[in-house]
Amino acid sequence: MTDKRKAYEEKLDAQINELNAQLALIKAKADKAKAEAKVEYYTTIEALQLKRDAARAKLHELKASDDDAWADLKTGAEKAWDEVKSAFHTAAAKFK
Repeated sequence: MTDKRKAYEEKLDAQINELNAQLALIKAKADKAKAEAKVEYYTTIEALQLKRDAARAKLHELKASDDDAWADLKTGAEKAWDEVKSAFHTAAAKFK
């Protein structure tokens, strides 16, 4: 495994951990919200968790791949990651 590959995978791991922390904050806000708002919070949380899980699955594929397949999988992982970041930014703005 190259140093570049290892660094990239570690970066994605750290970003997923950051997303988990952001989800925890959104959940805490949801728990304090009024009943009507809770539904919206939890619907958004569920969607975010699905996107995060998809990104996590891509990362696992990336880690398990050989060097030849890694470059191709990296492109898919980057696309999934962009979708996750966009969804989290939208949710964060929505629930400020």
